[in-house]
Parts: sequence; structure tokens; C-alpha cells
Amino acid sequence: MKRIFISSRGNPEHLAGLFRAELPTHEVLTAQPQPGDAAVQYIVVGRPSPGVIASVPGLELVVSLNAGIEHLLNSGEVPDGLPIVRLVDDGLALGMADWVLAQALAWHRNILVYKDLQAEKHWAPQAEKLARERKVTVLGAGALGMPVAEHFVRFGFDTRVWSRSGRAVEHARAFAGKEQLLAAVEGSDILVNLLPLTAETANIVDKTVLGALAHGGFFINGARGAHVVDADLIAALDAGQLSGAALDVFRTEPLPADDPLWSHPKILVSPHVAAPTHAHTAVKEMAENIRRFERGESLPHLVDRTLGY
Repeated sequence: MKRIFISSRGNPEHLAGLFRAELPTHEVLTAQPQPGDAAVQYIVVGRPSPGVIASVPGLELVVSLNAGIEHLLNSGEVPDGLPIVRLVDDGLALGMADWVLAQALAWHRNILVYKDLQAEKHWAPQAEKLARERKVTVLGAGALGMPVAEHFVRFGFDTRVWSRSGRAVEHARAFAGKEQLLAAVEGSDILVNLLPLTAETANIVDKTVLGALAHGGFFINGARGAHVVDADLIAALDAGQLSGAALDVFRTEPLPADDPLWSHPKILVSPHVAAPTHAHTAVKEMAENIRRFERGESLPHLVDRTLGY
């Protein structure tokens, strides 16, 4: 009998119950395997404590509870040659699209401005634009970036997508590579970051990129805090180059109480909830990946360590 170890800081017993329903022929564990125990072929893991993965006997596949896996690669937790498959399921992608569009539309239609005016009981209609009059750039054309870009297209925004490969999104303009980054961002009203975090994308949203946006633009970050140079973001907000930012991810999480991002009047902070894992849909996808692995089929979203995602 194949064995699965659920290593989660959330609710491992809940996940285990869902896995047992999906894979009744497998033994599902929530207790750390001990030296000398029978082989455990699969580990389902979020952000493990040091040494957890390497200590599991007979491991054949790491199944991530997250779309981002840089913490597994950077820490050296996963032995070389051991495959890792990222979690990308419909619930994750739809949740991210909901959050990004909510932030973008609230800014686009001045809802945030009107909320402040309401507090002052001040009746002051603002200039309004149609979606087709706004330029949006999405950084990232992967499992999260692509559906977000497709949503912007459906809403009628003038949409651009930038990625390492220049992957096309229908009815959006595609840009590829570092040499086209500023061209992709130039004059955009809204910038959305949904890139994977790698050595090449760390600190990519800096004063140069923010300075290329249309004056008074809006920045949305649902990827990783380390993509953004925080000091450059605050400077752009203070100078009026940006009129606002919606941030769901940060370099340190939870965000420290003394971090200036908390109190900046032009920043909306949310506690890494843009794309929460929905256990019932996530487990179905992870269980199917285990079945694919056992059938010898290729795995979607298998991590390429040379790319970092």
C-alpha cells in the first residue's frame, strides 16, 4: 500500500480525510514518520520545518500545498532529483482573479475615493473612465497571471502581459524578457504582479518600473513581497506617481506592526488572502497528480529547478 504524509501547519487531519476519500487504497498519515518506518512515497507539504522532507523514508514525490515553491528550493529542503509538483487548481486561480479584479475595479471606478469622501460627507463626483480607456499590465502569464489577464480582456481593458517567455493571451499584447519589461509597463494605469519569485524576478518592481506607469497609476501585488522594492514603492506613492497600491504579500509575514506599509494612507493591506487554498478543490487536484505519477504520465506544473518554478 502506498503511503502519503500530510505535513501542514494548518489542519492536517481535515486534509487527510479528504485524501482518504479521494485515494482509499492509500494510507494517509499526519504524524511524522520515524527512522525505520515503512516507505512513504508522497509528502503533501506547505512550509515545512527544517529537516522534515529529508527525513521521510522512501519519498518519491513532493506535492506542494502552494503555487509558490521558492521556499522549498531556497532552503534546500528537497533533495536533488526529487520531483516537486506545484499546486495550481481552479479554486486557487479563480480566487486570485476575484481579488485582483476587486482591487482594480475599486480603483478604476473611484470607489476608494468615494469612501473617503463619504467619511467627510463631501459630495464630489470624480472624473470617470471606461475600461477601454485604461491600460493594464499583468506581470506573469502562468497559471495565475493568464486567467487574470483574460478577465481584464473580458472587462474591456487595454491589456498587456509580460513574462519570461512572452506567452500569448488572446486579445492582449504579449511582451517577453527583461529587454521588453519597460515597454510592457510604459503608460499603464494599473500594474499587476503575479510572477513566480526567482533570482531574476526579485526586486523587479522598482523605481524604474513604477516610474514607467502613467502618472497616478495603481499597483496590485498578489505574488511575493520580495518582488517589490518597498522604499521605491513608498517614494512613488508619496510623490504622486502612484495614487494607490493593494498589497497582499510582504517580505516578512505576518507584516510587523512597525512596518510603514501598515499606516500609509494610499496602501491597502490584506493578510495574504488573495488566493487561499480551498481544501476540497486542492485535494482533488493533488490526488489526481498522484494518480498521474503512478500511471507514469507527465505531471502538470512540475517544478523546473533551472527556472525556479
